[in-house]
Parts: sequence; structure tokens; C-alpha cells
Amino acid sequence: MGVTRDDMDATTAEAAGLTEDMLAMDVADTLRHHPDLLPSTPLDAQGGESFAPLAAYYRQLGLSVPETALRAGIAAAAQGRFTYNPPTRGLGPALARLYVVRRKWLPGAVAVGLIFLIGYGGYFFGYRPWHEAQLRQSRIELTEIMPARMDALYQTIFEETKVQQASNDAAGIRARGKDAASNGDRAGAQAAIDELTRIRDTLRQDYQIRIVDRPDAKWGFWTFPKSNSEATNYYLVVEAVDGQGQAVSLPIRNEDTGRVETVARWGERVPEDVYRAVEADKADDGAIEHNLVGIKDFGFLEPDYLVDVLGGELTRW
Repeated sequence: MGVTRDDMDATTAEAAGLTEDMLAMDVADTLRHHPDLLPSTPLDAQGGESFAPLAAYYRQLGLSVPETALRAGIAAAAQGRFTYNPPTRGLGPALARLYVVRRKWLPGAVAVGLIFLIGYGGYFFGYRPWHEAQLRQSRIELTEIMPARMDALYQTIFEETKVQQASNDAAGIRARGKDAASNGDRAGAQAAIDELTRIRDTLRQDYQIRIVDRPDAKWGFWTFPKSNSEATNYYLVVEAVDGQGQAVSLPIRNEDTGRVETVARWGERVPEDVYRAVEADKADDGAIEHNLVGIKDFGFLEPDYLVDVLGGELTRW
């Protein structure tokens, strides 16, 4: 029996260690890269000579491929078998493309991640504990510290005052302050403490109100009131002096503006006859001998005036 061409090709291919399926796959891949090797006639009308260019290509590689493998490879190439078409949509391809260009976005992503971690850590390990501590301190302040401060101030006022009005006022202020504290109103509670402190400090003051009698300052003046231009208001310029001869600044309400100003001198409104008496005293020998207007003793809220006053003051003239 003779040996056919296909038998020789098969023998050559088997000697190379390649099966026919493997050869068909290689043929399909070769045609994908070298489409010029495709036969010019349809597969079903091809004769053996149509495979000559493709078979020659393989012979150059030292490999003899049987016609059946060539046909199978050509058919596979036409049908797109053995060809990998990568997916273009979906999560997987998107992640793969991100990975490929990671040098562009990774540094920025790492920076953003670090910022997030620092912010997250700062919030939970820094701001949040601090904020909770502030809230605890605020609760302690409102429920314990501030009410205790009010009680202490009230007790001091009650013990040091010599007038019932001071203790009565202090009791009402303390009650309002404690109500504010229990309702979480820190501003209201602080306002009560400030008012109680003012009453205590006022009770402790000890000074004399004297007419200013110096060459560089006037001792009195008169003005026309804004509400009645036909009337005249008379004022003595006075100052408060403590036991050591030091000037004391006091909160004085200006009757023209309604504002309270802390001043060392102010104009005290008096009747005209009091003003004229001081004027005569000054004119007598150039000095005011009777310059004492009032005395504020420890334990009292208001001075005890030695001359008639009309209850009005000016801080500017």
C-alpha cells in the first residue's frame, strides 16, 4: 500500500508534537495576523492549490500542515473562533482600565484617603471628646457651679447689707438666675450672677460725694432742658472720693441720653437755691468751704445726701 500526501503531512505534524486541533488554532491565529494568506475562493469551492500560500508559509517555519487542519483553521478564522474579544462594558473592564492608569489617579486617591482618615480621626479622637467634655462642663456649670455662686453672693449680701431692700432684690435675682440655670439658659444665669455681684460691690463701697473745687475745673453749670427750653436746670459738678482720698468711678445714668456711663465726675442736678448758695460760697474767698454733698457708707446701696438733689445727672457738659 502507498503513502498519501495527507498521510505524509500528518506524519510531519505528529513528529512536531502538534495535534490537528492545535494546528487549526494556529492557522486561525496566523490568518488573523496575516489576512493576505486567506484563499481567494470560497471554502467549499477550494481545491488543494488554494491553500498553497498558507501551506508555504508553514513550510518556511519547518512545519507541514495537513489540508484538513488548514480547512479547519480557515473556517475557525471566518467564524471568529479562537479569537479573544475583550469585554468593553461592566465593572470588570472598568476596574481593569483604572488599574492600567493607576499612576494618574492613585496619588490623588491616596491623598484624599489620608485627608479623610485624618479628618475622621480628628473628629472621633479630637473634636468629639472635646465637645462632649464641653457639654459635661456646661451641665456641671449650670447645675452646680453657677447656682452655688448665686447662693454665695446672696449670703454675702444678706450678711453685709444694712437695708432690707438689698436682700429683697438679691433674693429675687437669685430665684430668676436659678430658674434660668435649670432651663439651660447660661446667659440668664450669668446675668443674675453679674447683678448680684454689682449689689455686693455697691454695698461694700464707702465714699463721699464732694463738689469739685479746683482751678482747672468748673464747680457747676446750668443748662436748658431739651423737654422745656423755658426752664433752667442747675448742676453741681461732683466726684466720689474714698477714705484714702482716691477718686472712685461710678456708673451714672445720663438723663439726656439715658445711657449709663462709668465716670469719675458728673453733674448732679440741684434746686436753684442750692446752686446759688454754692456760687456765693465760692465767690466769698475763692474756695468752696461747704463742699460735701453726700456720704455713702458700707452696707448701703445709695448715698445719704446732705443737700437737696433732684435725681438727675449728666455725664457730659
